Amino acid sequence: MKQKKMLALTLSQLVLLYRQEFPGLAALADASGDGERFRMGLREFVDAHRAAEGEAAEQIRLLIDYDGRSVRELSTDRQLEVRTLTLLWQFLTGRLENPEMPSDLFVDLYHLFRLLDAPEIPLPSPQRVRSRTERWLSGQDDGVRAIRADNRERMLHLLIQKIENRKSKVPSRFQFADGMTYEEKYRQVAAWWGDFRFQLAMAVKSPSELNRFLAGSLSSETMYLLSKARKKGMPFFATPYYLSLLDVTGGGYDDAAIRSYILYSPQLVETYGQIRAWEREDVVEAGRPNAAGWLLPDGHNIHRRYPEVAILIPDTMGRACGGLCASCQRMYDFQSERLNFEFETLRPKESWDHKLRRLMNYFEEDTQLRDILITGGDALMSQNKTLRNILEAVCRMAGRKRRANARRPDGEKYAELQRVRLGSRLPAYLPMRVNDELVEILREFREKASAVGVKQFIIQTHFQTPLEVTPEAEEAIRKILSAGWLITNQLVYTVAASRRGHTTRLRQVLNSLGVVCYYTFSVKGFQENYAVFTPNSRSMQEQVEEKVYGRLTPEQAAELDDLLADGTDTAAKIRRFMRRHHLPFLATDRSVLNLPAIGKSMSFRLVGITAEGKRLLRFDHDRTRRHSPIIDSMGEIFIVENKSLAAYLRQLGKMGEDPEDYASIWAYTHGETEPRFGLYVYPDFGFATTDRVSNLELE
Repeated sequence: MKQKKMLALTLSQLVLLYRQEFPGLAALADASGDGERFRMGLREFVDAHRAAEGEAAEQIRLLIDYDGRSVRELSTDRQLEVRTLTLLWQFLTGRLENPEMPSDLFVDLYHLFRLLDAPEIPLPSPQRVRSRTERWLSGQDDGVRAIRADNRERMLHLLIQKIENRKSKVPSRFQFADGMTYEEKYRQVAAWWGDFRFQLAMAVKSPSELNRFLAGSLSSETMYLLSKARKKGMPFFATPYYLSLLDVTGGGYDDAAIRSYILYSPQLVETYGQIRAWEREDVVEAGRPNAAGWLLPDGHNIHRRYPEVAILIPDTMGRACGGLCASCQRMYDFQSERLNFEFETLRPKESWDHKLRRLMNYFEEDTQLRDILITGGDALMSQNKTLRNILEAVCRMAGRKRRANARRPDGEKYAELQRVRLGSRLPAYLPMRVNDELVEILREFREKASAVGVKQFIIQTHFQTPLEVTPEAEEAIRKILSAGWLITNQLVYTVAASRRGHTTRLRQVLNSLGVVCYYTFSVKGFQENYAVFTPNSRSMQEQVEEKVYGRLTPEQAAELDDLLADGTDTAAKIRRFMRRHHLPFLATDRSVLNLPAIGKSMSFRLVGITAEGKRLLRFDHDRTRRHSPIIDSMGEIFIVENKSLAAYLRQLGKMGEDPEDYASIWAYTHGETEPRFGLYVYPDFGFATTDRVSNLELE
């Protein structure tokens, strides 16, 4: 049966389908007096099947093993009773306690039982993958650029009105001189368009202004929702440049991946005010270890999950962003106003320099830290002077740590700083921020820090769609690479981004410009992100059926790693490498979910399905890297996904996708975390470091 029809069946229609397709299963349910007897009989049913030794049979046995158990669901930290097969028995025998329950659980189970008799999943051909990839346009395509040129033209006139109507609130540098003609004002605003400070000063902050900049194209339902969000105190911030990337014609190109970052969902608006931190280790209490066991300085400046790396969030404009992503993992920080768009209040205070020295002492005196990720907010939102001061403090700290190590014997030496990363979405949101002064700061820091042992310099950015890769973004990428820094990309696997071929196209476009893909993240699964959540089964499907065509052999991966080591001529080297090995893109990214307080992983098994049809996954740690020792005492890890596979496929259907193109998704019931590309593995020190782990307290 076609997916679209299957997803629309009622419970009564599904019962008839089960009895037609699985008469033995239906007879077993009828003969069982309760759910427990049904489970026992089901095990015998599976053991007697001709495919009893196959993966599908093993999966059903796992569902049998967990049915009736109570498990601790990690994200909510609550007990969850698993009733997958008990509900199936009730469904087949007409005993459902809630006859109005969704059909999604039974649709999922139908496909799992079908797998007992199904042949091996055929992989799509390279030609099929190519056709799915080529349907997605990039920001460099002529047709896309023409629509955006019209957008810019329209917005320039709106910006003139905005400056004239709000003269007192516009920075003096962006005000018109007395006596200017309209044509002169137009030319002036057109020149200011390329100034990132102008873009920030002119950012849209209200629903009505947003609709005006989008040519009145938003529906009344969307406007009502955004108005409701504003009344709840939700911040809104989008620059004219980023808004110009949207297609207001309705027929030019599919911009859903961008829209889902700007426009809030009903679930996000409804839950705003009660949003909790998914990554519980980001909740810091003075004098107490975080959820991963790490002791951190007072405040919210350092976040940590792993032994080797910690995040630094400065008390500067770096706490702000160039726009607010609707699926932001730090939305709870905007909710508490630790992050905001009040730039004047975020300018570094006189006490920041003193605080920065104390924070650097934390890195210097820690035995295991060797990687610092400066983010926010957004690291590149800090002013150039402030960013230079932060980087100089990092360089001095690295030098002191190295000199102190010279006095320590082998086996007692501390880990030295090897990697410095700046986390920024501005190459996509506000590429004009990457100016010549910033490039010179990056180049100077690379030279100085290389002299004290730092080996890797990375801008960790976030392009969500090839439509964000505009000529302006291409120039920003070129400038960063010219400073000898590498650029790695992290993609959040939203529903819009998860459509067939979209991710392969993004890899392809970024690789051609010299960007190396790093992570493809599952959306963290609380209710506020329901609208954008993509089930992990789709991540595995993409990995096996699409990403595989860019997979590198171990020899190719080693070759590419060597090519990227010196940070020179990066884009040309990547293009030549891809041509030489006939690769359409480079599958250097890993698909992962961030597990609360534990780390990233895609190693999971399906062990249950809730009454709503949401899959319950048992996760294991990523065994390719070190974790906090706290994982040894955590036991099994269970996560309930945000939405059912059936709901996800219906959502794709509403977006114009054919659910039949995703029909194999039901078979992806387990995953394994992919190996790390060599670039992301820490280099050897050349000396023996201490085994002692500092700043750790396990209760």
